[in-house]
Formats: sequence, structure tokens, C-alpha cells
Amino acid sequence: MTAARELSSLVLASASPRRLDLLCQIGLIPGTVDPADLDETPLKGELPLPHAQRLAGAKAALVAARHPGRFILAADTVVACGRRILPKAEDERTARRCLDLLSGRRHRVQGGLALLGPDGTLRARVVTTIVTFKRLDRAEIDAYLASGEWHGKAGGYAIQGRAAAFVRALSGSYSNVVGLPLFETAQLLKGAGLDVD
Repeated sequence: MTAARELSSLVLASASPRRLDLLCQIGLIPGTVDPADLDETPLKGELPLPHAQRLAGAKAALVAARHPGRFILAADTVVACGRRILPKAEDERTARRCLDLLSGRRHRVQGGLALLGPDGTLRARVVTTIVTFKRLDRAEIDAYLASGEWHGKAGGYAIQGRAAAFVRALSGSYSNVVGLPLFETAQLLKGAGLDVD
């Protein structure tokens, strides 16, 4: 197995340790990690897919201003039930509402991806993963809430943790649900001429 290589020309516009771990998983370490501090509130009437796309692009643009001459990689993960965008759970009440809503249902995870080049060229994708939860009983939800894993997670769960036991089926990219669709990320980087092999 090849060790991860640093791409000094790449800036990861994210505070998420999961996104950094995922890049390392495919052998890439960004030269700089510089999170974008952005209001992630959906616009009035904004649907999940355009919301994920807009936020990823806005994060890349914001961070690019601080790193001229570099490639900026930004991502946003949106959990959606129908047309409804689920919040990042910052308190137990919100996490419980999300889990109650997802229980026994299919939902979509939209991963917005943006790579902004030094010349201003924006390469963007949205990756959709369909996740189906089993029906959750109160004891399961209570135990999950007690774990604290839900904190700060879109839709109130982390698939790479205990919530994996709730997933009856998944169609699409697993890494997208964790926070960064790896296949599509590698393709964007290659398409921009970055040496990712």
C-alpha cells in the first residue's frame, strides 16, 4: 500500500475531520486545510440538490480568495427526506426529530462537490446516495442519542458509527454519506490535471 502524498497545491475548504480522513484513505493529503465559515441556511424554497451545489461552490469561492494560485476543494453534505432539508443536529431534540422522521423510510444524501482552479475554473458535481433506515424503536433512538454521535451531523446520524446498524439498504456512494464521494473527488482532481495516482 502506497503512503499518502501531500498535494501542496490543494486546499481543503472544510473543518470536517471525516473529509480529511477520506482523502487520506485514497492517498491524498491537502497542503492546507482552511475551513469556510459560511451561513448554511437554505434559501427560501431551495431544494436539497441545488442547496448542496450552492454551498459547495460558495465555500470554494470564499476560501479561494485567501489562497491565490491554489486549487480549492469544497464539499457539502445534505440529508433530505422528500423535498425537506434536514438540519445538522446541534441538540438532542433536533436529532430525535430527524431520527423519528428517517425511521422506516428512504432518504437521499446529496453530496455537493466543488473544485475551484487557480484560473477560476469551477468543476462541480452533486452525488446522490439513497439510504433506507429500518424502523427504529424508542429504545434504539434513546441509546443512539446517549452515544452523542449525532452531534453536528446532517440528519442527526453518522453512518460510519453506530447508525450503520440502522441502514437496511444503501444505493450509491457510501463515502458520500460519510462526507466526501471519493470516486467523484478523484475524477475531479484528475480532470483538473492534479496527479492523484
